[in-house]
Amino acid sequence: MEASKPQAIAPARQRDLPLAAMLLAGLPLLITVAAAAVRLAALTTQPGGLYPDEGAEALDAHRLLHEPGFHPVFFQDDAGREAMYGYMVAAAFRVLGESVVVLRGVSAVLGVLFVVAIYFALRRFGRGAALAGMAWSAGTLWLIAISRDGMRNATVPIFGTLALWALLRWGDKPDRNRALLAGAAVGAGLWTYQPLKLTPFLVALWLTWIWWRDRERFIAMRRDLRWVLLAFLVVAAPMLFTAVTDPAGYFGRAIGVSPLNPVNTNVSLVEHTLLTLGMWVFAGDPNARHNVGSLPMLGWPLFALAVLGVWRAWRHRQDPGHVLLLLGIPVYLLPPLAGIDGGAPHFLRSLGLAPFLAGLIGLGAVEAVDLVRSLLRRPWAAPAMAAALGVLLVGLGAGSASAYFWRPVSDRYQAYSFDIVAAANAAAAPGSAIVIDDYSAIDVRFLDAGSLPAIYAPGSAIDSPSRYRLVVAMKRADLVRALGDATAARADVVERGPGGQPVVWAVRP
Repeated sequence: MEASKPQAIAPARQRDLPLAAMLLAGLPLLITVAAAAVRLAALTTQPGGLYPDEGAEALDAHRLLHEPGFHPVFFQDDAGREAMYGYMVAAAFRVLGESVVVLRGVSAVLGVLFVVAIYFALRRFGRGAALAGMAWSAGTLWLIAISRDGMRNATVPIFGTLALWALLRWGDKPDRNRALLAGAAVGAGLWTYQPLKLTPFLVALWLTWIWWRDRERFIAMRRDLRWVLLAFLVVAAPMLFTAVTDPAGYFGRAIGVSPLNPVNTNVSLVEHTLLTLGMWVFAGDPNARHNVGSLPMLGWPLFALAVLGVWRAWRHRQDPGHVLLLLGIPVYLLPPLAGIDGGAPHFLRSLGLAPFLAGLIGLGAVEAVDLVRSLLRRPWAAPAMAAALGVLLVGLGAGSASAYFWRPVSDRYQAYSFDIVAAANAAAAPGSAIVIDDYSAIDVRFLDAGSLPAIYAPGSAIDSPSRYRLVVAMKRADLVRALGDATAARADVVERGPGGQPVVWAVRP
């Protein structure tokens, strides 16, 4: 009789599963839905415009679809870019049509996938850490803003997280298959953007730490190193070939923004470093494409959670997973510290930090709950602290969404080149010409691909202007040089900036 009691009680316990436990099990789905909503909503109007760096991605995706023989692994235009994102956009264009919304939708989907991936990457640290890290990733304004712009930078969080997940799996249970996966994930990072070029360096530091602290684990992992290297070389081979055969193109952008460029000698390295380190709590990226309202990356409450996470990870430094999270912070701080051109702090160059920050914030949330439990010693203490952290993270997401969607056009106008888009729209009529610089013309070449106007550089004169039905320019002075005073005097203003100033002119010769 006694032996049968557990069998009779177990089903009842399963039926009486607490509501809190069921809610906890459904939280990853709720967070994913919220992340998708804030990344995919209103893409037709927010952020609007089309910055030429976005236009370059869209134009090359268009060329992949329509230009025979054009399928490079590295785009040479717009300062040189890894082509993987362009192929993603081309695939989306093929299915959904070519538009700015589809371009930015690719980034938005990558942003949602990052939020999902971070949960699985952090799950080995416990469900609480995974949920907190996932919630922060879904709601931080920094990552929301970047995941709604059509640039290859959006690939960094998801591919950085995949590398983190694969390395954690290999470190936990070394074997050939996990080693191959880790090597492939690290190699894939070279197809994304500058920060993930440092992932092999991170792996080397991590293995050195394991060799120092856990020789038995290192010996087990050393047996698989050849598989890691093999998978890395296979996946990264095209990028490595590009780096060897075209070092100026592949490394040109990184060198151009570094102290190695003589043009950057007027930048104060002390001020740049202080602002970059201050991005956690008091300094925000002033670029509206990377940030909104120049807000800091974390702020004090989240910074405190991250510090608690560092403390927890340091106490567990015998575990290779905790050490990997710790090492990721200084390694991926190098790109924003070394890139001194373009303002500071620079949130795009900081994207490699995203999965590691999520992990430390998740660990910090667990540490905070444990501290409150040990200090108060009441059964309600831990649930109350967990609820407070939930309110903090939900408030973060709500505040981020509000800040992003309620900013006026005037705050986005220059950052997203609304004037260039207006000029491209004006010049889209058949038989038109436009006077515009090469960089801004990137947008025109994509937006007007179906009816491309004749493009003239500013300062040039247009021969036989009467053959054009309309000539568009972004400065009246350019029309004077192109068409003469008399014709330019008849030009109409077709677009005004937020302050009412004329920004696009058009005239019928």
